[in-house]
Amino acid sequence: MFALFTDFGLEGPYTGQVKAVLHRDAPGVPVVDLCADAPMFDPMASAYLLAALAPTLPPGTIVLGVVDPGVGSQRGTVMLCADDRWYVGPDNGLFALVARRAAKARAFPVFAADGPISASFHGRDLFAPAAARLGRGERPDPALASGPGHVDRPDWPDDLPRIVYIDRYGNAMTGVRAAGLEAGTDIIAHGRPARRARTFSDVPVGQAFWYENANGLAELAVNQGRASEALGVRQGDAVTIRPPRRGGS
Repeated sequence: MFALFTDFGLEGPYTGQVKAVLHRDAPGVPVVDLCADAPMFDPMASAYLLAALAPTLPPGTIVLGVVDPGVGSQRGTVMLCADDRWYVGPDNGLFALVARRAAKARAFPVFAADGPISASFHGRDLFAPAAARLGRGERPDPALASGPGHVDRPDWPDDLPRIVYIDRYGNAMTGVRAAGLEAGTDIIAHGRPARRARTFSDVPVGQAFWYENANGLAELAVNQGRASEALGVRQGDAVTIRPPRRGGS
């Protein structure tokens, strides 16, 4: 299947036009909207969100990923094969964390487009036709493969202590994987610490906390409330990870 990961939104024509190309060029292959409101103009934050969502996708999925503020510029383009999934999009770091965390990753140049390419809509004119060719079973020449360093950003941390996404409930996902945090760790947003809980009902109504969300990220939340409002956080805001205090003499 195709999985769309973009900042296009579902309003307006853009997502629909991309889907139309996929249906035209690879009819019969299902298309899933994985995320249409990825962090806008922010490939870095989007990379951590995509890396958390990717393991839920079945092998063979083709991810068409477009968060591309540099569209039409000299930024590169890439097709990445990582752990039996394909990723097609701009080479601006969007797939960097996917490549870094994969057991096996290879990068390839994007297939050349057969038709004209708009300077401002590579998602429709370049990446969607390339993804469709993968969907039809075509594969790039193995001789063109390069290592994951082609798409990686070595200066980006393994976990990102920032708010990378705020969902419709006001829950604020960080780019930090919860599994790496010690018991008793607090997450501090705008000077307000949040303690860990297993789930919403484990704290009183209206209380802020953090928990490991369904995709493995540390997420700030409020039981029956909006963490974005209660803690005053927005997408892109930094958070502080405070490990538990150690006993001293």
